[in-house]
Amino acid sequence: MSTLFLTSDETRGLATMDDYVAVVRDGYREVGGGSPAEPRQKLPNEEPPGFLTSYLAILEETGAMGGYTYAAGFGGGDAHFMLPLFDAESGDPLALIDGAAMNPYKTGAVGGVAADALAREDADTVAIIGSGPQAKGQLRALDVVRDIQTVNVYSRTPENREGFAAIMNDELDASVGAVASSDAAVEGSDIVVTATAAPKPVFDGDLLEPGMHVTAMGQYDPAVREVDTQIVANAKYVPDLRSRAFSDSGEFLQAREEGAIDDDHIHADLGEILANHAAGREDDEEITLFDSGGTGIETVAAGYMLYERASEQGLGQELEFAPASEALR
Repeated sequence: MSTLFLTSDETRGLATMDDYVAVVRDGYREVGGGSPAEPRQKLPNEEPPGFLTSYLAILEETGAMGGYTYAAGFGGGDAHFMLPLFDAESGDPLALIDGAAMNPYKTGAVGGVAADALAREDADTVAIIGSGPQAKGQLRALDVVRDIQTVNVYSRTPENREGFAAIMNDELDASVGAVASSDAAVEGSDIVVTATAAPKPVFDGDLLEPGMHVTAMGQYDPAVREVDTQIVANAKYVPDLRSRAFSDSGEFLQAREEGAIDDDHIHADLGEILANHAAGREDDEEITLFDSGGTGIETVAAGYMLYERASEQGLGQELEFAPASEALR
């Protein structure tokens, strides 16, 4: 059975961030309407240090199912992303995609979709804490859903934050500048994005003002968190997938352990809001928090889009997979 293998070089440039935002929005709406998705399973390894991660989703309306499997660390000290994609009706394998190039785009798109539902309509000032590829992806997606005018970026290394500002200034119409502290980035912002590997909160919850929206997307481990208990407790809390909040959201789990919130603090997950089962932002004064640790939803939605476009353009290499009816002997 023929399956299409796509490299990162082949998927790069097949879609704009607008395209990613559109298909990811549809994917979360499908799951909010009842299509199945499960949070990540993460297997840590002590020696050599690293972890193996996998997550799954079925998008019935889209017509695809699959997920993500990736290894990070171990002896090679790097990460490798594999995206197996199947037809949702027949179960036939459609594609095997190197997911590295698409990663910041599909992950950024989730943040953009959430901000569109949860940030104020007039939000135009953004704080970015972090300066890596994921931070760039988040900002690109925010620029799709809001008329961003000003961006203040902070990361611990001056060269990194200044380099981020230079690159994104050239790419976006917004004015992007590096600042010397996370406090300076957050103060006066409408939207705050944390995209770091920090194990502890990266800014003080006292800095939040009515009407702000926060996207926390850099951590997905019960033992670590990017935002503090005060932020979680004071915000309308929306995870990407409800069940993920209970499995690997350090933000939610640590705030609950401290007694500041209980299980009912989850307002809704993103899919429930997009499927109109719950409200997004309801007034200009509330503080909203989107907890984005990653799911198979955006992975399958984006992967299927890339598969279709690559097929139309004749890209990729055909691989042969034997069906079990033939190979199991």
